[in-house]
Amino acid sequence: MALRARAALARHGDGSFSIEDIEVDAPLGAEVLIEVKAVGLCQSDAHLAGMDLGIPGPLLLGHEVAGVVVGTGGQASGFAAGDHVLATLIQYCAQCEQCLAGQEYRCANRPSTLRAAGEPARASCEGQPVMQMFGTGGFARYTLVHANQVVRISKELPFAQAAVMACSTLTGAGAVFNSAKVAEGQTVAVIGAGGIGLNAINAAQLAGASKIIAVDLSDGKLELARGFGATHTINGGSTDAVAAVQEITGAGVDHAFEMIGLQDTSLQAVRMTRVGGDAYLVGLHRPGAQLPLDAMADIIAPQRSLHGIYMGSSSPQRDIPAYTEHYLAGRLKLDALVAQELHISQINEGFAAMRAGQGVARSVITDFS
Repeated sequence: MALRARAALARHGDGSFSIEDIEVDAPLGAEVLIEVKAVGLCQSDAHLAGMDLGIPGPLLLGHEVAGVVVGTGGQASGFAAGDHVLATLIQYCAQCEQCLAGQEYRCANRPSTLRAAGEPARASCEGQPVMQMFGTGGFARYTLVHANQVVRISKELPFAQAAVMACSTLTGAGAVFNSAKVAEGQTVAVIGAGGIGLNAINAAQLAGASKIIAVDLSDGKLELARGFGATHTINGGSTDAVAAVQEITGAGVDHAFEMIGLQDTSLQAVRMTRVGGDAYLVGLHRPGAQLPLDAMADIIAPQRSLHGIYMGSSSPQRDIPAYTEHYLAGRLKLDALVAQELHISQINEGFAAMRAGQGVARSVITDFS
């Protein structure tokens, strides 16, 4: 039987959300039906809500999801009603070469986690199918997610903190631990001190980085960054960030992480690194965005490497338990990351605060009443 659920839908391609009721179908196959207890507001959702994706009908976004299992399909083994879980946007088949190598974030068959043509939509609104982005669709009281995207979590973990772990921590901390493998004593620059950037800073501190440089345009966010482990901060609006990093380190950093998804800051990340250094593009760029690098001066002569990173090169089933242990031991600062808890009707205000750069680390919707 379908469930009626309050939801925030993106309909207009202008970044706004409308609060409506949707119908969520009963779970089929390997699907898990989750009552959403918390869902984070991520910049990626704002990007997608503000774009014309050429998809008919409304979009159901929200991919930092924590909640309680309500029901399962017949093939969703390992989950039972009442389990506390989180859902991630890492869709994987568990059968392709990449998945079998432990690189689920590179799965070659992500559509296999979705319903097949001819099956009813997971969610609908007034009879019209609703596109559930990334297979999660957490901006609703109930959502259906493939079991491969769901991780059972400790009931000691608060829902709001668990939600941000599903993307913000997997992406930010994962970029440091999994993609860059930052080693003790190395130097790090993080451009963008939002939720993902703060997790990267926190992880760099845990990894033993000697210098952790946060770059942002907001002094409020830079102050937050110090609390997460930044040893130095740079306001890129009033200072030449590349020159400032060079001055602090003497040679450039070992690892530079771009967390925003902009051309200028991506170029800065490359040019902040030392000879032989590595730059990591983590933030989502708009489709068609170009990066005008000087191949000789920026890459070849300084022997730098440029990496595109998706979801922190994360394996949720492996990484979420490790991050939970860090949080429960007080090492992962998720309490400070959750800046405010919102009602679903406040979603537009939450994203507006994010766009205004008001120093809000992460806003989380925890009330769908």
